[in-house]
Parts: sequence; C-alpha cells; structure tokens
Amino acid sequence: MTVVIVCGVGFYLFSNIVENLRQMELPFGFGFINSTAGFDIGWSLIPYEPSMSYGRVYLVGIVNTLILSAAIIIFSTLLGFIVGFMRLSRNFMVAQLARWYVEFVRNVPLLIQIVFWFMVVFSPLPGPRQSFSLFDLFFLNNRGFYFPSPVFEAGFFWTFITTLCAFIFVIILFKQSQKYRRSSGKNLTILYPSFVALLVCVFAVFVVTGRPMHWLVPTLQGFNFEDGFFVPTAFAAAFVAMTVYRSATIGEMVRAGIQSIDKGQLEASSAIGFPAHKTLRLIIVPQAARAILPPLINAWLTMVKESSLAVAIGFPELVSVFMQTSMNQTGRAIEIVLMVMGFYMCTSLLISYTLNLYNKRIQLQEG
Repeated sequence: MTVVIVCGVGFYLFSNIVENLRQMELPFGFGFINSTAGFDIGWSLIPYEPSMSYGRVYLVGIVNTLILSAAIIIFSTLLGFIVGFMRLSRNFMVAQLARWYVEFVRNVPLLIQIVFWFMVVFSPLPGPRQSFSLFDLFFLNNRGFYFPSPVFEAGFFWTFITTLCAFIFVIILFKQSQKYRRSSGKNLTILYPSFVALLVCVFAVFVVTGRPMHWLVPTLQGFNFEDGFFVPTAFAAAFVAMTVYRSATIGEMVRAGIQSIDKGQLEASSAIGFPAHKTLRLIIVPQAARAILPPLINAWLTMVKESSLAVAIGFPELVSVFMQTSMNQTGRAIEIVLMVMGFYMCTSLLISYTLNLYNKRIQLQEG
C-alpha cells in the first residue's frame, strides 16, 4: 500500500511539472544535452572547448567534482588519523595542540573557511613573474600551482603492464604473508625482498624499452606559464579548507574508536614486549576500525556533497558549470537539477554500498 501511495504521489507531481512546462512552451526533455554550450570553462582535466555540447559540460563538472572530492577524502582521512593519534598522545603539549586544532576548526563554518583560504591566503600571492619556485620545477602564484606533467610514449605500454603484474603479485604476496603469520605467528621475510625485486623488474623494463616517458616542465612565457600541469587557486583553497575541516571530525572519530578498545590489550601487548608501533598497527587499529568505519562512511559521503560549496569561490565543479551557467543559458531548470541530483545520489550510493560491504566483512560475527 505504501509503495502504491508513493508511486502515485510521484506520478502526480511529475505529470504536474510536465503540464506546467508545456503551458510555458518548455516541453520536458533532455534534447538540449546535444546542443552547443558556447561558453568556456576555466579548468578541466578532460579536453573541452566552447564548441562542445552541454553533455560535455556535464561530464567536465562531474570529473572536476570527483577529483576534488577524492583528494579531500584521501588527505583528510590521513590527516584525521594523525590528529586522532595526537589527541591520545601522552605528551601534554601534543595532545593539547591537537585538541585546540579540533575545537577551532570544526566550530568555524566550512564556507567561511573556504572563503578565508581563497581571499586571505591564495589570492594575495604574487603574480606569475614573481612566483614562488621550488627547484625551478614547482611554481606557486595567485593563478595556481604549476608542476611538471608526464608525457607517455608508445613503448610505455609494456612498463604499465609490468607494473600492473607486479602490483597484483605484491597483493598475492601480502595475502600469503598474512596467512603465514596467522598460522605460524612469524612474519614472512620474503615479502619485502620480493617487493624490491619487482621494482627492479619494472625499472628494467622501463630502461629496455627506451625510457618511454619524459616530463614537461612549466616555463614562463610572457605573463603565464606554459606546459606542465596546474591547479587553480580556487581548487587549492577548496581542497585545503575542506581537508582541514573534515580532518578535525575524522580525528574525533579515530580518538573515540581507539578509546573504545579495552586498555587491557595495550597493557598485555606492552607486558610481552610488543613494540608500540606494532601494537597500534596490528592490535588497536584493526579493532578500532569496527567503530571508526560507520561514521567515516557518512563523513566521506558528506565530503562529496560539500564539494559543491566550491562554487562560492568560482571553482568549475558540477554545480558551477552545469547548475548555474548551463541552466541560465538553456532555461532547463527541472532537467538540470534532476541530472545534478542524480549524480550526487548515484555517487553517494556507490560509496555507501562499497564501504558497507567492507564494514560488514570486518565486523565480528556472532555464533
């Protein structure tokens, strides 16, 4: 009965929207996707020109959003674990520093932090001619961060295949070493020598095939840098602000997860002479992960959705290039909003499903 009611209400609303659009001579449809966009996008990881379609604009927005979200998820998680460990440090100064970091960062609205990093930190940087330089390879100015980009040649295919095979073999070795350690209580000493040998094999293939890769170094040409790769200041500001903000939240998750472990396990591992780093890596963190992962999943989902706040400083993510510029040009508000909502929903469901599978795997099984 509930399903029938929900479907009925949904059908009524959809029919009402379609009828209203028809009366306004704006029939519902997605045919505009193939129309020429006609506007430029400031930064894109995939090729884009104004002569391309709105479908390409949608794809550019998705890629930019995913790149920003992935960078935030990776670095905020790593920084969050560091902050969480610092919160539990026996050193009073370290623990208090981490505590004040958490209290300050998470109590300032994220949007204000994004604007602060963009307006106060990155925008006042010098122009391209006065860029901050590191080894004449990396450059930072008020337009963005420039760094060398790799150029792969035809023979690099064999190096890629060798690297992929080596990576798969290392995973197999790691699984075997875990199985051996559980059965014998000893570490498999062949793991690290094999890993080094695989790296040597990859390098040997790279050399034999003629080193089919070179680097394009950014060079100043006129008023800007040419070649290489760069990320705009809007990306840098959004990345730093969101990483710092979410690291404080994840740090508290890590602290709470570790504190949920019985202190007797720490005392037992110390009594038998187990090193502190191994105690943390092999005993505490694997058990704490069962308490950390559920709220961490929610934090990762929130990061993807919070990436839309980068529109406030002009970063060309999905909301900026598709839900603003494209909507203003086409007038297709309903269709564009549905497409943007569909992207965020599908991305969130995929992340949630994948991590919940892992969460179910590491949880204790009763009976």
